[in-house]
Amino acid sequence: MSTEPEAAAAEEAETAAAEEAGPGTPDAAPDATDATDATDDAEDAEDTENAEEGDSADGEGKSAEATEAAEPAELSDTEAEIAAQRELRERIAQRKASKEGPIEAGTKLSGTAADLLAAVRAVESGEQPVASAFREPEPAPRRPAPSPAAEPTRAQQPVAASAPAEESVEAVRAVLAEGGAPATLAAPTAAALGEGADVQLREDPWQLLRVPGVRTEQADGFARALLGADCGPDDGRRGRAITVWLLEQAAVAGHTALDSSALTAALGQRAVPDPDAAVQSAVAEGEALVFQDAIEGAEVPVQRSDDEEAQDGAEVEPERPVRVLIGLERYALAEESLADGLARVINSLSKGDASGPSADAWEAAAAELSGSAAELVRAVAGHGLVLHTGGETARTEPAALVAAAAAMGLRVCVATHSAEGRHRVAQAPGVPEAAAVTVAGLLAGAEGPGRDTDGAFTLDLLVVLDAPQLDVETAAMLAESLPDGARLVLSGDTGVLWSAGPGRVFADLLAARCCPQVVSRTPDPGPVGELVSGIGIGELNQVEAPGKEVVIVPVRDAAEAIHRTVQLVADSVPRAIGVPAEQTQVITPGHGGAAGTRVLNAALKERLNPGPGRFGGFDPGDRVAHVPAAGRTTLGRVVRADAEGLHLECDGAPVVVRKERVEQEVRHAWALTAHQATGLRWPAAVVVLPGDAGQVLTRPWVYTAFSRGERHLSVVQGVEQALPRAVAERLWKDRTTRLQTLLRPQVPSVTGLSGPAAPGRP
Repeated sequence: MSTEPEAAAAEEAETAAAEEAGPGTPDAAPDATDATDATDDAEDAEDTENAEEGDSADGEGKSAEATEAAEPAELSDTEAEIAAQRELRERIAQRKASKEGPIEAGTKLSGTAADLLAAVRAVESGEQPVASAFREPEPAPRRPAPSPAAEPTRAQQPVAASAPAEESVEAVRAVLAEGGAPATLAAPTAAALGEGADVQLREDPWQLLRVPGVRTEQADGFARALLGADCGPDDGRRGRAITVWLLEQAAVAGHTALDSSALTAALGQRAVPDPDAAVQSAVAEGEALVFQDAIEGAEVPVQRSDDEEAQDGAEVEPERPVRVLIGLERYALAEESLADGLARVINSLSKGDASGPSADAWEAAAAELSGSAAELVRAVAGHGLVLHTGGETARTEPAALVAAAAAMGLRVCVATHSAEGRHRVAQAPGVPEAAAVTVAGLLAGAEGPGRDTDGAFTLDLLVVLDAPQLDVETAAMLAESLPDGARLVLSGDTGVLWSAGPGRVFADLLAARCCPQVVSRTPDPGPVGELVSGIGIGELNQVEAPGKEVVIVPVRDAAEAIHRTVQLVADSVPRAIGVPAEQTQVITPGHGGAAGTRVLNAALKERLNPGPGRFGGFDPGDRVAHVPAAGRTTLGRVVRADAEGLHLECDGAPVVVRKERVEQEVRHAWALTAHQATGLRWPAAVVVLPGDAGQVLTRPWVYTAFSRGERHLSVVQGVEQALPRAVAERLWKDRTTRLQTLLRPQVPSVTGLSGPAAPGRP
């Protein structure tokens, strides 16, 4: 590892930059037991990595991000996946509604838990969605495996949601004006609230909190202006809206539910006089769901009176304490659907299926491989679900599995999260080019084998790479789409950042031990691989880098960090390493701050592609990130701009962004956050750590950022000892999820499996 110091004019580093690694990432995600941290993390991040874009709305006229991109001339894979998600959520809700009634539960609860349960049962009617909160998860109905002779059908391309009607926007703008809110909120408010948005706002001004970026104090000010003397902190509408808002903020931070005590504490901090009543009201109105999950490994005696003991001399049965959680229906249904789908995949594989390859055929395929690749093939031969962990080089092992399965005549597919990842896996020996797809393209029906008449993929084996990036909704769609008898392999690096969306699917499955786990023994090569491997176990080691594969550049302040970063990208790396600027990626902790992506992108554009920026600050040739929705980022370049909008080329496909959407959906991408860079690789990476970044660094963040460079890594280091401390001490902040609890009653073998988990991993 070499060091390249440079003297520069001294200037004090910025110390008050906001953390922008963002809710939804493990390094910024709050503890599961603290809803206040969850919502504060989501509020205080000026831009979040999983929202990628959308500044907070304020009284001075900042606009909140609209929830959906307008319909373009041709849908991208990302937009198609978003529309497909909506369709699948409708199917999930219909299937859940057809289940049997709720089981008896909670008879021995007391206090808040009993109040919540009583509130739910008091309002259960067939129209309320609350009842599903108390059902034991049941395996999804098994669909028959598709006939090998059946002709696959290509799903119709989903239609993206259109922008709200102009009349609706104008009506909302009039209401906002009465309440003193900025007119720029009109379009996003109309999009968020839907039909009759203006009426909804008049009846309940706190519905403004449903608009992304609006905070509680802003909604309170709007309500006071509209309601006058009738507005007060004890208004039931306020408590209910803030409850939902807190749950939405927790979802942004990665949680699928919140502990009820943490939620009520957060409500109290936001001046809600009766937090318990606010939660009960949200549950009763069907805006939130309540769950009681047994706490594993804990038993307490039932508290009984002397009279009860006298009347019943029977032995007292221990009561298992429960954890009361509150969540939004959207993520509750997705997590339940995911558990059902995975249980079906695990349980439905026919051990004696004569139509598939024989055990001897699988063993012969494994014998042609060695090490972890052979172990993976043997595990897949006898199990419906298999987890595979390893670094970048270990991706060759699932690729070898795909090649072997294809050679045996199985219908196979390997899915990545980016077009770049798809291209890389398609180049692996023996992998059919048509078998390599993106997750978005597969779900949208634009890529892959198509679906049968039941809507299931016409597949025998699906391998998903970069599995830690799967959030609960995407994972649920994949599991729901697999036919009975199909095999699923989830492969990924356990050291990287978790998904931008809610959940921690891969980590939960590893912890649940519900299926075999194959841990790769293939190390990443070279000095960069050696450095990253050490970070994975909490050690920031010095590595020998004779070819300047790893370079540390100390800096004293943000100004020097920006100067050295531009110098590295534009001059030093191309000259010394032979990697051109267009193949070098800058990575920094957040969008804001003294050396965030905004500042770095401005400096890099001035050096690499100067121009007037006539179309929203963009010029042809600019490197950009397109974010049509939260957590969905594709990289590309600006082609041109005209009256139709800003024309981009993203992952090889043309994309047109309307003029009014450019500010919300497009940003420069010479510099990215680590979450945006997850799953992608470049020949060279420059990681910028300004002095104000020390508090947001964690081991997963450092691991992710440092592993993005294939041949070269430069670290612009201004945090000094905060970097080794983060690697050694700061791990993942937990996320509250229910996947393990939901899987437990459906998978009998959940506690007894032979495959080891990755050492030191979740």
